[in-house]
Amino acid sequence: MPIRLWLQYALPHRALSRIVHWATRWTWRPWKDFLIGAVVRRFAVDMTEAAEPSPRAYPHFNAFFTRALKPGARRPDADPAALLCPADGRISQAGRIEAGRIFQAKGRSYTAAELLADDEAAAPYRDGHFVTVYLSPRDYHRVHMPLAGELQETVHVPGRLFSVAPFAVEGVPRLFARNERLVCHFRGERGPFAVVMVGALLVSGVATVWGGAEIPPYASRIVRRDWRGRGVRLERFAEMARFEMGSTVIVLLPAGAGSLDTDLRPDQPVRVGGRLGRV
Repeated sequence: MPIRLWLQYALPHRALSRIVHWATRWTWRPWKDFLIGAVVRRFAVDMTEAAEPSPRAYPHFNAFFTRALKPGARRPDADPAALLCPADGRISQAGRIEAGRIFQAKGRSYTAAELLADDEAAAPYRDGHFVTVYLSPRDYHRVHMPLAGELQETVHVPGRLFSVAPFAVEGVPRLFARNERLVCHFRGERGPFAVVMVGALLVSGVATVWGGAEIPPYASRIVRRDWRGRGVRLERFAEMARFEMGSTVIVLLPAGAGSLDTDLRPDQPVRVGGRLGRV
């Protein structure tokens, strides 16, 4: 086993992520300017798109990392029936869910029931479609709605915090079904759909527009919150959540709800609002 893959099992995931959570909110100017500057240079972050283009203007690293974009920097596909990409990043995998199994990489897969931590909730997706989008440190880290929908339930699933970088996705079995994650169930015009925010090593937080900070705290058991009848309806392309550090978003569609474009391929760059398919 390669050393970097072995470290994924050996490292204290939550302890390291707690340290990062604190460090990325430290407002001491030399520290936060150093971190922000290092990421901007190392990953060639395009600050001309940001609502605040000056890296030094952010009060701490997390504010920079979850930065808003200028109005019009991202636009939804013009086709009102298009399934929209929820995040900037790259396609990890996309395709059909085969008898309830979702392809991960290099012969590895996991089940929709494992991902959602619920056999009954996974049933509509047995022969549906999925799209997995990986966000790198250079990307815009706010997640937007792929379709219009009313929030039904959120499920905070405890787990590990393996890296979601390509080497880990290829090497760690059932990675996305093992990592800590927030499952967001919606009801749209064509039935249910799910958006899953998957945590990762050094990813110190997930926040939603309806509930604020969701992770941390890290969970020791499954935590369900029922949002039915509370009027949380989000339009297509609306912001729904954000990652405080990078990670992965998975969208699940049930059978018959639509289809993915046939030209989606692993490692393909994508942007919020781009077309993934049609419903």
